[in-house]
Amino acid sequence: MLRIITTPAKCGMTGFESPATEYKEQGLNLENYLIQHPEATYLCFAEGDSMTGDGIYCGDLLIVSEAVEVRNGDIIVANLNGDFICKKIDIKRQRLISSGKGFSTYQLREGEDFLVKGVVISSVRMHREFTKNL
Repeated sequence: MLRIITTPAKCGMTGFESPATEYKEQGLNLENYLIQHPEATYLCFAEGDSMTGDGIYCGDLLIVSEAVEVRNGDIIVANLNGDFICKKIDIKRQRLISSGKGFSTYQLREGEDFLVKGVVISSVRMHREFTKNL
């Protein structure tokens, strides 16, 4: 089990905390914080730069739920004509939106093989390449 320090790490510090500050470590199960429906959740890695406007970068770990209803504007993973993709969905206009600069919106057309596989609930930024064999 992972450990968690319950004192938040300040990213905008202008000074240093007192060395007397007490830290409390507790056990951490990431499912309790990141996954609401474990039986209908899977993980996958993002590839490419088309979703950087939504904070998803190449190599990030995506937490995807099949248990939640897809809403307009959700970031989804889907199968589109045999490709596994991650995009923001515009249900009303039947479009897939890439939020990265220089990427265009994709207009879905009738007869295409398109199936939403789940909604991206959260992502984990990978600051170092993940090398453990899965």
